[in-house]
Amino acid sequence: MEQEKKRNVVVEQITGIFVPIINYLTAASIIKSVIVVLGNAGILSLQSGVYRIFYGVSDGFFYFLPFFLAYTASKQWHTDRLLSMMIPAAMLYPDILEVLENGGSMSFGGIPVNSAIYHSSVLPVLMAVGLLKFVEKPCDRLIPEAVRGFVKPILCCAVVLPVTFLLFGPIGTWIGDYLTELFFLIYHWNPVVAGAFMGFLIQPMVVVGAHWSIVPICINSIATVGYDVILPLLGGAVYGQCGAALALGILYKGQQEKRRMAFQGAFSAAIGVTEPTLFGVTVPQIRGMLAACIGGAVGGAIAGIGGAHCTTFAFPSFLTCIAYIGPGFVWFLISMAVSFLVGFLLTMVQRKWIR
Repeated sequence: MEQEKKRNVVVEQITGIFVPIINYLTAASIIKSVIVVLGNAGILSLQSGVYRIFYGVSDGFFYFLPFFLAYTASKQWHTDRLLSMMIPAAMLYPDILEVLENGGSMSFGGIPVNSAIYHSSVLPVLMAVGLLKFVEKPCDRLIPEAVRGFVKPILCCAVVLPVTFLLFGPIGTWIGDYLTELFFLIYHWNPVVAGAFMGFLIQPMVVVGAHWSIVPICINSIATVGYDVILPLLGGAVYGQCGAALALGILYKGQQEKRRMAFQGAFSAAIGVTEPTLFGVTVPQIRGMLAACIGGAVGGAIAGIGGAHCTTFAFPSFLTCIAYIGPGFVWFLISMAVSFLVGFLLTMVQRKWIR
């Protein structure tokens, strides 16, 4: 009973942070998908104002996601709203991004600041706002009210920002780097096992922001040898999430809000964007998340069997299939279909545990 109560608290915290932005995440993903399709089809010029503005509002929402999460997390954890948003302001400051997201070096008081991906990240800003909650309390208690308004932000930034850049920020990069190295060791041994490995882990990596570590590797591979072998293994993971979300939508009878979010998440995943699915549907319902990851593992193994390649950088979905035409293309399509079915069926058979 006690363990169940703790799990419910965690679910409530996750829900409280992500539910307020799910509709906007979904809207941004739809706008982005439509505008990209119109651009690729030649209906809209990639240099036109229409394309750039609508791409900007859609991709910009994901890029500046830390700001939105700082806002909702501060509301959930009762921290100072504007002070919480000062954290991502530093994280996404262009001068800092240019250094830390391009492999440059920087130090803080003589301590090296490791490279990290801050745009579109989730974990660093949430950990930072969580720390801020504990830093704010003594500040509110000890700082005289006459000067608290400007002294508290100074002291809080002096504590939270160094910890964020030295520890919280690089966590996702460290995880991603180690898992990517492990992936290539496995891939050179057995592509099928490597596909299952990456297919299972990639969506949990998205949750902590570790997936950005594979992006420069994929881009470099396409630029140097003309193709990439990682991205095709990830299509199954996307559609495993889609299948699990659809099943949850069916199982949430009498829970209209959860049902709406699940169907919405299934649609978002179907067009290749899993963030609304993860944060609004499967992460809070861990059994659905596990089913989706198993579906992703099966799909990754299938893509590995076929030796699927990607010749242009594009995250996998049915909208971007053209980038995967070539060796193993049929296996890539089969991997997504099978992953969807596995995620759907494994979630459905757990109906008595779904709440």
